Amino acid sequence: MQQPLLEIRDLNVAFDMKHGQIRPVRDVSYCIYPGQTVALVGESGCGKSVTALSILRLIPEPPGRVLGGQILLEGRDLLALSEPEMRKVCGKDIAMIFQEPMTSLNPVFTIGDQIAEAVLLHQHVTPRQARDIAEQALRDVGIADAGRRLDEYPHQMSGGMRQRVMIAMALSCRPKLLIADEPTTALDVTIQAQILELLRKLQRQTNMSILLITHDLGVVAENADVVGVMYASRIVEYATAEELFDHPLHPYTEGLLRSVPRLGARADRLTTIPGTVPNPARFPSGCKFHPRCHRMSGDPACAADEPLLREVRPGHWAACHHVEGHADSPVTRPALAHRRQLAAAEGSLVA
Repeated sequence: MQQPLLEIRDLNVAFDMKHGQIRPVRDVSYCIYPGQTVALVGESGCGKSVTALSILRLIPEPPGRVLGGQILLEGRDLLALSEPEMRKVCGKDIAMIFQEPMTSLNPVFTIGDQIAEAVLLHQHVTPRQARDIAEQALRDVGIADAGRRLDEYPHQMSGGMRQRVMIAMALSCRPKLLIADEPTTALDVTIQAQILELLRKLQRQTNMSILLITHDLGVVAENADVVGVMYASRIVEYATAEELFDHPLHPYTEGLLRSVPRLGARADRLTTIPGTVPNPARFPSGCKFHPRCHRMSGDPACAADEPLLREVRPGHWAACHHVEGHADSPVTRPALAHRRQLAAAEGSLVA
């Protein structure tokens, strides 16, 4: 049976602030298999990016710290590694595309120097060979005249080209896992489509796994195999992309899907989810979504007890008191059951 490339078990992250502790990530668990794309979706502030930064141990300490859990890369707990050991993992085994390329690229170094730096750190090559690898990486992401572009600075490139440079830098060492944190934010739709097609092409060529962090459900529908919906620091629904879009179970997921504009739909206003994502310093009691939920109908259980994530349909988990029936007893690591699906499909990826 195929083993997961990355497995996160009951991850909890906290920040010690002036007015007390906040926990932007609570009891988060999921798996990513080789060649698979897993998407984390949700409104800004739900904990998606903090979860991703925790994988690479980029949470600033202090004020941040991991309270508990495990992050297993091919069975090795990244949280237990020393800093020198972790540096060998970052960039080589796991790479990340950050949200804003202009702030992630150093404005005083050329593009070639910044890509070659990662290559020299993780591969036993000469500076000349590192430059050749950097040039090929730019070609791989579709940048024309790559040799000349190596000597340019970030400000000399458009937003779409800088995003391609970030992808080239991330992929220059052929990582096993790529974390793409809002990789198409602030790009026009044409460039967005090109970037996503580029990631799919490179994934097919290298069998790379992708953790896609986004709030764009259209991007999720086109690219993800498995989807985790996050709300107020926890995963509230988890399923294959097809199952989640066809049969959303959590009221928050339903709200997200209803809010997507539809071609030809006639309405005076776009459908929205009432209210806002709660402040992590002042989470409501019980179900964190209950102040915004249309299902609550005055049920005191919603305001008093936080529901567990449970398997409601085969391979489909939701954390809601008002979802009828369940296939198994409460489960906190839903991704583990995808192993059963993979075994039944003789090792094929969840689709």
